[in-house]
Amino acid sequence: MLRVRRKRSPRSATWRRRGSWPVRRGTRRSPIVRPAAREYTGGVITGAHFLLYTTDAEADRAFLRDVLRFRAVDAGHGWLLFGLPPTELGVHPGDGNFAQMHAGHSMLGALLYLMCDDLAATIEQLSAMGVRCSEIEDAPWGRKTTIPLPSGGEIGLYEPRHPTAI
Repeated sequence: MLRVRRKRSPRSATWRRRGSWPVRRGTRRSPIVRPAAREYTGGVITGAHFLLYTTDAEADRAFLRDVLRFRAVDAGHGWLLFGLPPTELGVHPGDGNFAQMHAGHSMLGALLYLMCDDLAATIEQLSAMGVRCSEIEDAPWGRKTTIPLPSGGEIGLYEPRHPTAI
């Protein structure tokens, strides 16, 4: 026999499930309950490929694979390509000095921020693996920190306070 469950109004639910973490609605420190992402239906773009320039590629690849546990495939000769969590792209105005030469073209520069639902808990998990993040800063768009890479570079990590596309 098929059981049909009646959907509750989003306003009547105090708790929502997002992934494996319960999310309490209406509290200041709780993550925003985000709408389900729309699937890209353009048909032309099949994915995105980010280039992370570093002074120690081998060490940073090992960090991404072993500490952050990003799934990797070997594209040949030990060149690892990493699968990323669902991703969104924000386009911000710049001062014109943020570019990288690639294949003879001046390409737009980019910053990488990883996202999480609970910044303090994520920092605690990283700390247990020997990673020391920078101090937490509050910004209008979320709480943020940086993750140091073995090369000496850093990538951003933040808990968004804004609606996201994912």
